[in-house]
Amino acid sequence: MNNGLIKISPCFEDVMPQEYKDLVEQGSFGKNFGVSDLGSFKELIEEHPLCAGCGLALSMRLILASLPNPENTIIVGSTGCSALAFSQVALHNIHSLFGNQNAVATGLKRALKLRFPNEIKDVVVVAGDGATADIGLDMVMQSWFRRENITTIMLDNEAYANTGGQESGMTMEKAVLNMAPKGKNFPKVNLADVARVAGCAYVATCNPAKPRMLEKIVRRAVFTAREIGPTYVQIYAPCPTNYKLKPDEMLNTIKTREKDGTYPTSEYISSSAKELLERLEGGTNNEK
Repeated sequence: MNNGLIKISPCFEDVMPQEYKDLVEQGSFGKNFGVSDLGSFKELIEEHPLCAGCGLALSMRLILASLPNPENTIIVGSTGCSALAFSQVALHNIHSLFGNQNAVATGLKRALKLRFPNEIKDVVVVAGDGATADIGLDMVMQSWFRRENITTIMLDNEAYANTGGQESGMTMEKAVLNMAPKGKNFPKVNLADVARVAGCAYVATCNPAKPRMLEKIVRRAVFTAREIGPTYVQIYAPCPTNYKLKPDEMLNTIKTREKDGTYPTSEYISSSAKELLERLEGGTNNEK
């Protein structure tokens, strides 16, 4: 894990697109940037394949800008819309099979501890609601039960968005989708409460309409996972395609859901995590 791994091979430099060259040359490695610096560095190729107004795309940009140690972070993703863009970020990342991302992250984190015992190596899972709360729930929860030192971030667009708009466990009750024309028959899974009961030391829900709060939450989750145990972050990332939103309606949809209480911003901090965060945040927010 070093900056050299993302450098372009000299024999390919003349055929690489300019925006890819810019991504490599202007990425966030070693610069300790945050969301307030977005626009002054590259974190994602502009011509990524996600839809206009996609909540995942904005959330991914904010997550990437929030990581406290990006050059020593590996993202483990899974099948879903987000996987379409992870190959276009300036960050070490692994695409796992659908639902087994926490199992892959577990093995990776343990191996990194053995290989680099005196260095900080963060492993962060970033996957959709289908991979996290449905198909991958077993392996997600088992990583929590075992108190693995990894952060799990769900990009919750409340649907299987890249396969036509099927309902997921995270879809709201009665929601109508392309492939759920009669509406969902059961409530949204409360995975934040499940995470807390399963042993996560830090659990939060948030959204990209509050970028500084999202940054704070992601950093807290990563710091807590390093020293204490598993952490879970759930980000509301609406899908304009399957929920029939105009691209410019995405942020207003988020704000409405937060205001009416159907998707509030929240934090659960265990006593051990609270002690750690008070120590870190009492010094500097740029704590590595």
